[in-house]
Amino acid sequence: QVRLVESGGGLVQSGGSLRLSCVASMNIDYTDRVGWYRQTPGRSRDMVAVIGSGGGTNYADSVKDRFTISSDNVKNTVYLQMNSLKPEDTGIYFCNAHFTSPRGIYWGQGIQVTVST
Repeated sequence: QVRLVESGGGLVQSGGSLRLSCVASMNIDYTDRVGWYRQTPGRSRDMVAVIGSGGGTNYADSVKDRFTISSDNVKNTVYLQMNSLKPEDTGIYFCNAHFTSPRGIYWGQGIQVTVST
């Protein structure tokens, strides 16, 4: 069973920055993608940013040019650098990983990010 542990969330003022970290209990070289998703009350989890095994990235339109996803495969960690935060970025952020060996999709427990006005 793979564990994903998020950290780095919290309360920040509008315009501020946070960096989320997701540490995997298995080597992330065995993933084909790892991403961050955001959930707000009454809504499903929406994709925020994804990084593929080849380093390619994809972002939600609402966070382009403000958020950056990156990975450190030595530390088995994926980061989400969030700059110029807005109140609408508030939500619970979940790390998600698609492992290829053994094959499986895993979620972290989620971490709260709150952006105040």
